[in-house]
Amino acid sequence: MGKYEPITELKVWQKSRVFRNEIFKLVEKLPKEEKYRLADQIIRSSRSITANIAEGHGKFYHKENIQSCRVARGELIETLDHLICAYDCNYIEKEQLKSLKAKIDEIHKMLNSYIKFLKSQV
Repeated sequence: MGKYEPITELKVWQKSRVFRNEIFKLVEKLPKEEKYRLADQIIRSSRSITANIAEGHGKFYHKENIQSCRVARGELIETLDHLICAYDCNYIEKEQLKSLKAKIDEIHKMLNSYIKFLKSQV
């Protein structure tokens, strides 16, 4: 294993953090009746993206890190599903969904590349 790099230096974590913070701002605009339903789901899944990347990074074992990144990837797609629900309920506009999906696609590619790199280190 190479030199330790803090999680805050990992590009995929950084990008996921920015995305998570954007989701927090979006959730503030959802109707109050969605606070403990859709809003809570979106927050939980978006938080899990960065949390799982961090958890895997902290284990120092590539196989465990890969598994945590796979979980993060699943949470990323779950977040997309919640955003589609928000769109279907007319809580967000089509352009906002399109913009968020582009960010999700970018993070997805970054996670796949990171997983590929980790596999090459096993």
